[in-house]
Parts: sequence; C-alpha cells; structure tokens
Amino acid sequence: MRPSSRERAPRREDVAVPHGGPSAEEGNAVIEFVFLAVLLMVPLVYFIITVAQLQGGSFAVVGAADQAAKVYVAQPDAARGRAAAEQAVLLALADYGQPAENARIDTRCEPADCLAPGSAVTVTVHLTVPLPFVPFSDALHLNASQLSASATQLVGRFR
Repeated sequence: MRPSSRERAPRREDVAVPHGGPSAEEGNAVIEFVFLAVLLMVPLVYFIITVAQLQGGSFAVVGAADQAAKVYVAQPDAARGRAAAEQAVLLALADYGQPAENARIDTRCEPADCLAPGSAVTVTVHLTVPLPFVPFSDALHLNASQLSASATQLVGRFR
C-alpha cells in the first residue's frame, strides 16, 4: 500500500532550512582553517627567521673576536696586527653570511704597547643585525639587534 500524501516522509526541498543553517555553511571550515593558519604561521615563521639571524650573528661576532685577537698577537708590529685582525674579522663574518659593512672593530691594549711581552690585547667586534626581508632597512634604521663580543689574548714572552 502506498502512503497517502499526508503520511509520506517529507522531502529535502520541502523542509524549510533556517537562514544560516548547516547547508549554508558547507565547506567554510576549510577556508577558515587555511585563513587562520596563514594568519598565524606567517608571523611565526618570520620570528623564527629573525631569531636564526640573531643566532648566526652571535656566532659570527664571538668567532670573529676570538680569531682577531689571536691573529693580532701573532704579528710582528701593531700596524700589521690591526690589518690582520680586520682581515680575520671579515673572513669570520663572511663564513656566517654577515655583511662586513655592518661590523665595527675596536682594539684595546693593556699596557699601551700592544705587542710587548705580557701585554693583553682585547679585540671587540660590534655587529648590527638587520631585520630580514625589510626593504630600505638601512634608510629606516630597522635593526633586529646590536651584538658585540670581546676576546683577550696575552702576548707571549717568547716570540
């Protein structure tokens, strides 16, 4: 026996769906997830890249200062020592991918005669680490950090 029109089950098109019901939002969860994931991941990835730049800069200044102080005390005179220390700093910074124009070198000797036996030579390397992917960061002075490291070497008695 066939059900009468009163008894038959309602069809989908016969049922009124309130505005904003489940059929109106089909597929929006994926779009919302992708939008929020991009919105949250881009700053997180930028933060990680910036921290990596700072870590690389830290390694660079520590290595550059250490090598510059060692090279300085091995030279026969102060002028050659200063030139050799600058070359060592440039090489160490290049090894870590840091531009040389962002670095500055300071040399201090105790006592004033830098290469007298027993004197201490301190080399300090200062490095400005710019923010990654920022155009015109030099003109805008946008830097992630200023890093510095010092290393001291004693001039040996027997050279």
